[in-house]
Amino acid sequence: MLCFGHNIGVLVAGRLLQGISAAIVWTVGLALLVDTVGQKEIGQVMGFVSIAMSVAILVAPLLGGVVYARAGYYGVYYMAFALIVLDIILRMVMIEKKVAERWTKDGESIGGPNPSQEEKVPPPSQRKDSWLSPLDAVLHMTLSKKLAKRWTTENGPRPEPSSPSEDLPMSASGAPPTIPRAKRISPLSNPETIVEEPESRTSSTALQTCPVRPDSPFALSPAEKPRRNAVIVLLSSRRLLSALYCALVQSALLAAWDAVLPLRVSHLFNWQSLGAGLIFLPLVLPSFVAPLIGAFADKYGSRLPTAIGFLLATPFLISLRIVVGGGKEQVIILCVLLALLGIALTIVMTPLLAEITYILDAKEKHHPGLFGEKGAYAQAYGLFNCAFAGGMLVGPLWAGSVVDKAGWGTMCLSLGILSAVSAVPAFLFTNGWIGKRNKEHADEG
Repeated sequence: MLCFGHNIGVLVAGRLLQGISAAIVWTVGLALLVDTVGQKEIGQVMGFVSIAMSVAILVAPLLGGVVYARAGYYGVYYMAFALIVLDIILRMVMIEKKVAERWTKDGESIGGPNPSQEEKVPPPSQRKDSWLSPLDAVLHMTLSKKLAKRWTTENGPRPEPSSPSEDLPMSASGAPPTIPRAKRISPLSNPETIVEEPESRTSSTALQTCPVRPDSPFALSPAEKPRRNAVIVLLSSRRLLSALYCALVQSALLAAWDAVLPLRVSHLFNWQSLGAGLIFLPLVLPSFVAPLIGAFADKYGSRLPTAIGFLLATPFLISLRIVVGGGKEQVIILCVLLALLGIALTIVMTPLLAEITYILDAKEKHHPGLFGEKGAYAQAYGLFNCAFAGGMLVGPLWAGSVVDKAGWGTMCLSLGILSAVSAVPAFLFTNGWIGKRNKEHADEG
């Protein structure tokens, strides 16, 4: 549509579809990356993602300009079509982690598991949990047939009593015995202290007040546990909301210059399109230190680099107000300030990418099975992508409108104040609420 469209409606529709496809690829790609790498080294890996994104932003306009000059309008799209075909081929040959694990488990090969290395399951009489507590007996009577069937499949059928009198005494009249009132044992009280409860309340009270051991045969698997909507659960986390806000601000601070910087250098230094494109080099090149920042976040957490990055960006943003005249000295000052600003924003971006993974892992740690067997990485990074795209929209609108109404200096000052204010939630909520003494609950956010 973009290649062959000749009216504004087709071009707008093409750009809309292009944005949707980019959002899907970005979100699924990050989720797949997290699923493959895990939490331990995700910060450092996200640093390489940041490098790839920055290089693409830098190289794409240069390649487009060169190809357009040499091969014309359609030559640019031929290059894009070639990249799409390459991307499809790479996706077809890619092996996901869940598929690869089928062939990489110890003792397994293409022919299947080695019988000599199969796990030997002891008989029920030798298992530590072969006895049934009163709570287990209540659960056995009230849980679904599906769980009872699963127990039979995993541990074999339960032995049947040889005669009814061995387990349940018959009444004098020969009628079936009556079930006595159930007894509830408090795990914190004396084992000999037994509290009787009415029969009608036994099942509901036991299920609501007595937790089931994770190793109990009646414990629910992650797939069987009732799940809440993942997006609602994520948005209820202050820690995630803070990360999304910081991502929006970081994106806005980076994208704001797209609307005003080329016009500024053209006005001050009389630069043409080439110079207006190269002025973004100092802002993008510092992203090559992102893996080091990510490794720091993996080891010490995301709180300090995120807050420090916003604080470092504040004086550099405000100092850009002094670039008001022409000459080589002003060019040098502008490039140095942009490079320092790029370093500060890189310090913010990489830990934020890893923070999304840290949040999900903390929630799964304290609430196993909360997001089901497949997790919620795609939903979480989808929200992150929405916040980042929102910043890409807000940043240029903010900078352009302020420059038009109040001038370059006021625009730089406003961005500096925004960066300083954003350091507050970054420090308070990144890695969990700083005010909580219990680190586990603080990490959960």
